[in-house]
Amino acid sequence: MNYEEAKKKLEKYGQGHVLAFWKKLAGAERKALLAQVETIDFKELERCKSMLPAFAAPTAEQKKSKAIAPKVHELKGQARNKAVAAGEAELKVGRVGVILVAGGQGSRLGFDGPKGAYSIGPVTGAPLFYFHARKILALSVRYAARIPFYIMTSEANYDATVAHFEENDYFGLPQEDVIFFRQGMWPGMTPDGKIILDAPGHIFMSPDGHGGMIAALKKNGCLADMKKRGVTTLFFFQVDNPLVDVADPAFIGLHAIAKGEYSLKLTAKRDPHEGLGVPVKRGGRFEMIEYTEMTEEMNTRRTSSGELYFKYGSPAIHVFDRKFLEAEAAKPMPLHLAHKKIPCVKADGSVEKPSEPNGYKFEKFIFDALPDAKSVACMAFDRADEFSPVKNAEGKDSPASCRADLQAKWRRHLAAAGVSLPAGMPIEIDPLYALDSADIVSTGLVLQAD
Repeated sequence: MNYEEAKKKLEKYGQGHVLAFWKKLAGAERKALLAQVETIDFKELERCKSMLPAFAAPTAEQKKSKAIAPKVHELKGQARNKAVAAGEAELKVGRVGVILVAGGQGSRLGFDGPKGAYSIGPVTGAPLFYFHARKILALSVRYAARIPFYIMTSEANYDATVAHFEENDYFGLPQEDVIFFRQGMWPGMTPDGKIILDAPGHIFMSPDGHGGMIAALKKNGCLADMKKRGVTTLFFFQVDNPLVDVADPAFIGLHAIAKGEYSLKLTAKRDPHEGLGVPVKRGGRFEMIEYTEMTEEMNTRRTSSGELYFKYGSPAIHVFDRKFLEAEAAKPMPLHLAHKKIPCVKADGSVEKPSEPNGYKFEKFIFDALPDAKSVACMAFDRADEFSPVKNAEGKDSPASCRADLQAKWRRHLAAAGVSLPAGMPIEIDPLYALDSADIVSTGLVLQAD
């Protein structure tokens, strides 16, 4: 895109101010600004702009329909065996792929780099990416099948993420089965719908949220790659949770038995106000209510037996049907606005850092695709075994709590295989050698431990 093309496009949509400082920009700055303009979907930008007057207004559907708790499967015994068998059948024939959302930085943890590169191994210091990749490798060995690994990065951490995998030889995975793709970026906007410049030659851009994954899969050719490989089922999770059972056969199998389009793995909330989205059925359709949108009555409602009525929350562990993602990629997703303090350029070219929110960021949420799913399966899981995110520097959901939870899980696996270790002894198990207690026995780790 050249200057004249950019000017024509911007002026058409009332954004001509983006080039206000053009004459003051150096050659490299001009090139970078034009590249930013070229990435903007102006039709989507107009959709963002149209939302501004209605920010935070509840929908008619939200006003009139009552939310009810969905059926959640607590798989045990024969039902679990049936689901595992169905999931293993999908894995063995190569119909399963994995999607990891890994666009975050480790800044909240005091780490300068992609969050997935953060050291979490209790003994080796291995990064988050290591545990995810080695689980996929272990499954591919167990089922003698290729499992493609699609990793969504942000614009900010794409290069560093690719470099991290290259430096670690892709953690043993075939390079051709690890596919990186960038999530979309959207400009921030003022309340009157003007694109915000955070420097004379730079548009303020922010990631379009985990819901942007669907459009990004299409734009980057990943959906086409899945179809070419014969992948029909996609396991989705987030980078900060190393306990997750990646492509868990029971969950994959439940999804397959239900002929699911969008399935959810759920955990019992540790308290009524825990910050997890809550799945509900409303008007015959599934949807997710953000924890910030739950009323106090909904949070504290109890059943006749005393349990929380909305007992389960979502840690963003999903399974998708590929054709469902293809259909969703052809539709505009709902948008969510966040009122933020955004650095902005004043008329004289200086940059102001506001003390109060002055603009809006726009995001898509992956669970906004849920109401479109004709078939949804919900499966409960034990938090102790599968959910310990690394979000905070200290306290709950911190590196320390996660390392403790990882070691507790490994100790349970060892105990189930007949091995006990001294209290306080550091432990770490490479997922390639043992995903569970059965693997511990079959790989001979029992003899090593003795």
